[in-house]
Amino acid sequence: MLQSPSSFTRELERHASAPRRITVLGATGSIGENTLDLIGRNASAYQVVALTGGRNVARLAELAILHRAELAVVADPSGYASLKAALAGTGIEAAAGEEALLEAARRPADWVMAAIVGAAGLRPTLEAVRQGTATAIANKECLVTAGAIFMAEVARSGTTLLPVDSEHSAATQAMVGAKPERIERICITASGGPFRAWTLAQMADARPEQALNHPNWSMGPKVTIDSATLMNKGLELIEAHHLFALPPDKLDVLVHPQSIVHCLVYLADGSVIAHMSCPDMRTPIAYSLAWPERMHVPNGRVDLAKLGALTFEAPDVARFPALRLARQVLEAGGGAPTVLNAANEVAVEAFLRRRIGFLSIASLVEATLAACPDLVASAPTTVEAVLAVDSAARNRASALLSRFALAG
Repeated sequence: MLQSPSSFTRELERHASAPRRITVLGATGSIGENTLDLIGRNASAYQVVALTGGRNVARLAELAILHRAELAVVADPSGYASLKAALAGTGIEAAAGEEALLEAARRPADWVMAAIVGAAGLRPTLEAVRQGTATAIANKECLVTAGAIFMAEVARSGTTLLPVDSEHSAATQAMVGAKPERIERICITASGGPFRAWTLAQMADARPEQALNHPNWSMGPKVTIDSATLMNKGLELIEAHHLFALPPDKLDVLVHPQSIVHCLVYLADGSVIAHMSCPDMRTPIAYSLAWPERMHVPNGRVDLAKLGALTFEAPDVARFPALRLARQVLEAGGGAPTVLNAANEVAVEAFLRRRIGFLSIASLVEATLAACPDLVASAPTTVEAVLAVDSAARNRASALLSRFALAG
């Protein structure tokens, strides 16, 4: 996954006299904003090549001007006129639509942050990978929906792939110096989300604003809802399987409400290496941005005396069946992960729009998997095939929505 630090350092040294060229795909989301916060604190060290956003034209234009980007791209074509007007006279190029997103990802850069949420990020992230430089991946769906294809492209391109999810960044750091055959198990942690102590009856009445009230992390709505259902942990297990080439039985999840320990790596000699940091996404982003060095991050520091105790518990898959579904999908393989992800995106969007209840998110995903035996039977072998499975699964999930619709 990672080049050796020495080879990567030599590559950086060749460009030492110039700022590092940076692109941020998904600049207006939580990860993108945190990335640009770090870049802005040492602006002379970076040159922003391209910034992309979904629909928030005003914020995209503001960020592009603030960081003197060469190009700004809005994914929604209807936002082009507004973006062009907002950037008039700045010298910043404006563009819109899927092809423009791909072009932004192709622009020569030393480091690309891939933070477009969902399956929509697959094509742009692959274009970034094909540059053969460094790609920081915050889009776990790339690996969930097209893991084998994606990792093959990483290997072919010689890209340095830097995980940005806090758990996978932590695992990467904890495994330094450990031979793969000496790793017995990787255990990623989950906060448990806002409903960790709620009963099923209470969760049945949970509203979107309650699910979006995460106790520890500040994230976008999709990821926050996934955290509340524990689907996020299931997706991260699938992601870890591809990133670290580990079988399902070597991957586990542990609920840790304080969100201080992000991953534990169990080794053959009985050692357990844990990575700890305060719950701030700038920490793993900074690790990827500065790798193989370290950079200062103005976040909190772990104070164990003040914390007093760190607690852990097994996840309850009866109350949080999304985690069970994701593990089953990981073990099944084939097209099942692609179907799982597509159905989950449909379900989360329906919940946020108050069309279905909280518990129906996992129920809709499970029903979609059962309704797609043809799609889960074999793994897609091309990006086009992945997107076809994704589209078909979304259609079937949407067709099933009426089963779970809220009254009134």
